[in-house]
Amino acid sequence: MRGLWALCLLFALPAAADQVGKVGVDWAGNDILIEAFADPKVEGVTCHLAYFSRSVFDRLRQGNWFEDPSNSAIECNQTGPIRLGDIARGPKGEDVFSQSRSLIFKSLRVKRIYDEQNQVLIYLSHANQLSEGSAKMSISTVPLALAGGAAQPLGK
Repeated sequence: MRGLWALCLLFALPAAADQVGKVGVDWAGNDILIEAFADPKVEGVTCHLAYFSRSVFDRLRQGNWFEDPSNSAIECNQTGPIRLGDIARGPKGEDVFSQSRSLIFKSLRVKRIYDEQNQVLIYLSHANQLSEGSAKMSISTVPLALAGGAAQPLGK
């Protein structure tokens, strides 16, 4: 069974998230949504992502029907023994989560970057836009060497 899990992780697409919280912020129905997702290639790491979700009323009032703001916050933590799968090891990292934030041009992404020298996983949430980038981002880190131990490769 563990071998099957490892094989699934090798071909994993960006993670799917479960909504774990919803906070209403105003009378117009705008909300802050909180979602949880497990890193698809690192067993034992769970991230929580919070972002703003516009209501239908706000979309009509603003005249921008198809787009949500880029604001987001992320926190990732160790939720079990950490086992690294076949993760990208370069400075560009790899996407572990993506969600559309407009009809076609914008998405909210979470990228994992492995700081091998310091034994830390870095999770960066940011917006990806076709026409212009966004300076709005949030970062979280997960140390791999807690209490003198190191993360184990998957399958061992």
